[in-house]
Amino acid sequence: MSKMRKWFLPEAPDVLGMLHEQFEVTRQGMAALVHWAESGGDESSAQAVRDAEHAADDRRRELRLALRVAFSTPLDREDLYLISDRLDNVMNGVKDAVRECEVCAVSPDEAVADMARYLAQGVDELDRAVELILTDSDEAVVAADAATKSQRHLERVYRKAMSDTLELDDLREVIGRREIYRRFSRVSDYVTAVSERVWYAVVKES
Repeated sequence: MSKMRKWFLPEAPDVLGMLHEQFEVTRQGMAALVHWAESGGDESSAQAVRDAEHAADDRRRELRLALRVAFSTPLDREDLYLISDRLDNVMNGVKDAVRECEVCAVSPDEAVADMARYLAQGVDELDRAVELILTDSDEAVVAADAATKSQRHLERVYRKAMSDTLELDDLREVIGRREIYRRFSRVSDYVTAVSERVWYAVVKES
């Protein structure tokens, strides 16, 4: 009889906790990215970025499976799914940017280091925003806005860096650096997309 009662109990996996775990792994990946950029392309940091991307994929997959069976969720299922999915785009984009540097044989410069720091800052603010959605929606919005603002700073670095390539004589380096800068700008768009979805989740919960 106890087995029958257990069978009818709705499942309640900690989906919000799983999302925070994905954020934590992504933050670790961002920290590795910053170290990689500041060190001029340290290989062990590049590997740490790749490892974090694989771990983040695992966290995203676990969350997706949990959302299928959860009887109820603290945030709307669609919001949880899309925040996780867009956050995964961030980590995938970072891994691709590091790989692009390796393929182009171009070391990260100060502009790349600045952009990496702004990406890390954005992810930190987004993690804080998600943590606050259910307890302090006003502060959650402040954190989401801070994430977006950090990406505006990144965009200014990006534009200046692209302009600076006009001063380079080596065409191969110009092409390589421009492609890398574009990769980082694209990841910044992903961070902003997460912020926009967090904003939408706050509006629905308010």
